[in-house]
Amino acid sequence: MNIIFDDAIDIASLPNSYTVLELDTFRVTPSSTRTAYAVLDGLALSDLATLDAWKNIHNDIIRYYRQGQWNYCERALEGIMGKWNGQLDTFYIDLLARVQAQKNTVVDSDWNGWIRELAQQPA
Repeated sequence: MNIIFDDAIDIASLPNSYTVLELDTFRVTPSSTRTAYAVLDGLALSDLATLDAWKNIHNDIIRYYRQGQWNYCERALEGIMGKWNGQLDTFYIDLLARVQAQKNTVVDSDWNGWIRELAQQPA
């Protein structure tokens, strides 16, 4: 698996032979963001039949996370763990921890699920 950012490559230009999944969006400055994507490789041929279903579940998790739909996210994350040959399990474990931490809080009206800051690397 590789992780790329939307400003490093045009995601739409990647060949269809790659599975590309949105991960997190980071606020770099008050007015700019960067979105990270996983580019998966080495998926088993036997998994190809369920690939679209897994993609839909993954995309739903990201969408519902940003909407603060914690119960859906929790159930879906537990169900998708281990898919993609385990390549996304670390991300799913982290996201599940965030969901569980947020579960008992009131979501602000400006909640969007973005990671608040992305550390800038020295030039």
